[in-house]
Amino acid sequence: MEQAGSTIALGTAWLTLGPGVGLAGHPWLAGTAPLFQVVCDGVVIDGGTAHLAGAPTEQWHHDRQHVCVPLRHDSGLAITLHLASYAGGALLETWLVVRNTGDSVRRISRIDSFVADLADTAPLISWFTGAWGLEFEPQQARPAADEHWVAQSRSGRSSHGDQPWCAIDGAHGRLAVAVAWSGNWVIRLDPHGATRRLSAGLHDWAFFADLAPGGQLEAPPVVIACAPDANAAAQLFADAGRRHWYPHNPLADRLPVEWNHWWSYEDKTLDDAVFRANAAVAARLGIEVCTLDAGWFGPSDDATEWYALRGDWDLVNARRFPAGIRAVSDAVHALGMAFGLWCEIEGLGRDARLAVMQPELVARRDGSPLGYVCLGSRAGQAWAFATLDRLITEYRCDWIKLDFNLDPGAGCDRTDHGHGAGDGLYQHYRGYYALLDAVRARHPQVVLENCSSGGLRIDLGIARHTHMAFQSDPDWPEHSLSLFWGGSTLLAPEALLHWGFCEWAHTQHRFQTFDPRDPALTATQLDYYTRISMLRRFGFSQRLPDLPAWVAQRYARHIAVYQQHVRRLMPHSTLRRLDPQPLREGRGCRWAGFQYAHNTSGEHLLAVFRLPGGEPARQYALHGVERDRMYHLTWLADDRQQLVRGAVLADGLSFTDIAEQGSALILIEPMAS
Repeated sequence: MEQAGSTIALGTAWLTLGPGVGLAGHPWLAGTAPLFQVVCDGVVIDGGTAHLAGAPTEQWHHDRQHVCVPLRHDSGLAITLHLASYAGGALLETWLVVRNTGDSVRRISRIDSFVADLADTAPLISWFTGAWGLEFEPQQARPAADEHWVAQSRSGRSSHGDQPWCAIDGAHGRLAVAVAWSGNWVIRLDPHGATRRLSAGLHDWAFFADLAPGGQLEAPPVVIACAPDANAAAQLFADAGRRHWYPHNPLADRLPVEWNHWWSYEDKTLDDAVFRANAAVAARLGIEVCTLDAGWFGPSDDATEWYALRGDWDLVNARRFPAGIRAVSDAVHALGMAFGLWCEIEGLGRDARLAVMQPELVARRDGSPLGYVCLGSRAGQAWAFATLDRLITEYRCDWIKLDFNLDPGAGCDRTDHGHGAGDGLYQHYRGYYALLDAVRARHPQVVLENCSSGGLRIDLGIARHTHMAFQSDPDWPEHSLSLFWGGSTLLAPEALLHWGFCEWAHTQHRFQTFDPRDPALTATQLDYYTRISMLRRFGFSQRLPDLPAWVAQRYARHIAVYQQHVRRLMPHSTLRRLDPQPLREGRGCRWAGFQYAHNTSGEHLLAVFRLPGGEPARQYALHGVERDRMYHLTWLADDRQQLVRGAVLADGLSFTDIAEQGSALILIEPMAS
């Protein structure tokens, strides 16, 4: 950190220290941006009205520079402004901690972790909407100079509504903005004189926090990437996540292939014998984790329905699992695989005994139950930790799939939980993050999977506390490709999980029609379905004992390819999307090309998919190859090899023989000079 006169240079953004504090000097910005905003008792406090209360401090960790700026305001608020700069300043993270130093209660009704005035008055804004089975649906707008634009979630789940990310494209490239928060958030672009004011942070809808003297509130971080294009901006997020944000442990870092029983059996036809039979086949195929999803808990009868009984994790359905869950876990471990267990620790079903036995745990609003355990209360946090600790210990779990299948909206307003009437949802997520950290500290070897009705809670906040995000419940091919394209704008590929095209035995969905026993199924189609999921962490939800022999053999070969090549390269590579986003129901681009370029070895992995309706030929120009060098190309799982000069790859590798619903996965290795 350089201090010269009244400025501190922070990468490519300059923190101005004068009568107020703000960002200045970046080409995206118009003048001196106020940087943040807090509304306290109706008074707006920002970088123009808060004053320095001491010398800024800094810390370095690899390529991360963290600056803490102490500020004060005449109202009695002390504000610590945190700015973290990554990759030489191309990525900036900012958040606030607000403390009441006065002698009376102060009400915070809005807190924006980032505020800036943009020089470009007519930018193109891109963002995604999210709903069940419609995650990462792209949107675009170019608001008029007097038009207000907003992206937000008010559902209580970060990506049910809009995804907490947007990109602003203008004369200076791309400015990508993400709110690292799992509850309600907002990004706004408003007219502001001759400029446009961008603000982002915790949503002020139905929110307020009453700070007692000495009390404090920490705002969610907002992350801003400045890059020349979409791929470069996405890579800034991925690199920072890999080096600084994502949790790690040996099993998670291995990127194991998973099997989960859900779509083939749900809780209707699942029992001990079914699970064990699938686990035995999974081991032969090379699968490394077997996860027992919903259906294992509740009263011991065949009619037990999982959703109504969430919360009663002390009950095991002995009709389905007469020997108990530990016996199932031991059987999986004996086969050389890890054991996973589904648990919706926050959920509270309408018939759960827990609500009656421990009513102090129940989240309520206006007196009505909201269907979840409030983790904004110490009692809720203690119960949730004790429950997960017991499940992991007693059942020898290696993997916990953490689901959340409801919208908490504005959240709990009980005032006997230790939170206020206006910040119950905020405190719930603070409690949930603390719970996840405590579980990882007690059980550092256990993998935590983030799921919420599929992909309705995917954000940079929860990505710092879990090992991966499950992208969506549906997994039909176009949908899965669209999800990967969209999800990788925010998270590295290894932070995403999706299954291959599943067979849905009980739930109806017009596009989930896959049947591996269909005599019309071809190897070309099966490869296409499987390779799509192999772009990230992947797994299966199929009836493995019933697979035709040729299908099982082909799956085993793809699993081996993934283990030998894909997962070796993925976490250490730069990802480039080579086509625009393919979309559901025949929309968007009808080809999908993705390139992984290993950061040190010079290897590349090229994945190409021709969707239904795709033109007969496509050419892909690869990035980062040496034009004068020879490269060895191996079509993985297809027994085809080729030597190609780098100039051919750089100018464009042609594909003319891929059928609709066809694919290629090509390992590209540099030859010795």
